[in-house]
Amino acid sequence: MESDAYDDLDRALVHALQLDGRAPFSRLAEVLGVSDQTVARRYTRLRTTGAMRVLGLTDPAAVGDVVWMVRVRCLPDAALPVAEALARRPDTSWVNVLSDGTEVAASTRAASGQDSDALLLRKLPQTPRVVGVSAHCVLHEYFGGEQSLVNKSDALTPEQITRLRTPAPDRSKGPRGPVSAGDRKLLDVLAGDGRAPLAELAAATGWSQSTVRRRLADLLADGTLYFDVDYSHRLFSQGVTSAIWLSVRPSELAATGQTLANHPEVAFACATTGTKNLLATVVCADVPALYTYLTTRIAELTSVRDMETTPILRRVKGPGPLLTPPSRVPWRPS
Repeated sequence: MESDAYDDLDRALVHALQLDGRAPFSRLAEVLGVSDQTVARRYTRLRTTGAMRVLGLTDPAAVGDVVWMVRVRCLPDAALPVAEALARRPDTSWVNVLSDGTEVAASTRAASGQDSDALLLRKLPQTPRVVGVSAHCVLHEYFGGEQSLVNKSDALTPEQITRLRTPAPDRSKGPRGPVSAGDRKLLDVLAGDGRAPLAELAAATGWSQSTVRRRLADLLADGTLYFDVDYSHRLFSQGVTSAIWLSVRPSELAATGQTLANHPEVAFACATTGTKNLLATVVCADVPALYTYLTTRIAELTSVRDMETTPILRRVKGPGPLLTPPSRVPWRPS
């Protein structure tokens, strides 16, 4: 569907679901000022056409996982096969082919150093037609996850946002550690459909619907679970997505990262290891808009010593048009 097939109500519905992914149609209708039937019809159209879906994802920090950004240099014409192979692995969360067609960027997460060695140090360098691999550990996330770019869209009014926003999770106790086998069954279903009915979740887990409802509330409250909206870039007229790798003075890294997080174009920002110690994902309407962003907002950051911009050619795996942080998968080397 083209961008002009969507209207303000579609965008408001996407924004509302980003704030409360499992809100009943009746509540969404009340806040949006339309009927329940209208919300149900709009949601069904967006969902069945692939324009939007709600995902229930796990926060890596909440379960003590380590996040890695991996860049894989390939021989010409090998990037797509390598990207597709990475996408089939359960330990990758998103996989993109970058602008020159010879580089693949992927995100993964690990529960231990031994696990990370399996992919980063052994598997990838031995893959045919891979000529180089660099891995960057994510040290701190400034924007991403449940802080979606949709929340910067102004599709909802401040009053509507207040009515829909759910309570912030309590992370005061630190990481809760790996999820249980029962919770994993629940989370596996939500990873494919965050609005899966209670009956489906109960069947998958073997729990009663009341137990499912209670576990959902507990996982949301401690920050293990959050909801994200995977949506078509056409909904918000977003035409160009790029990864920007910045080298920033360590003394100004935190301030620069937070500044990036506040930019309306930034969908994700994090501090990483490596010579480029700040990564951002920027979403712009078109190439001229990207140029304007780089020569104004980025140019104003005096702490930036070096920059590399890599537009994303193809999203092979991962939610939305955005390069987002890892989501639901544990590290299970094959």
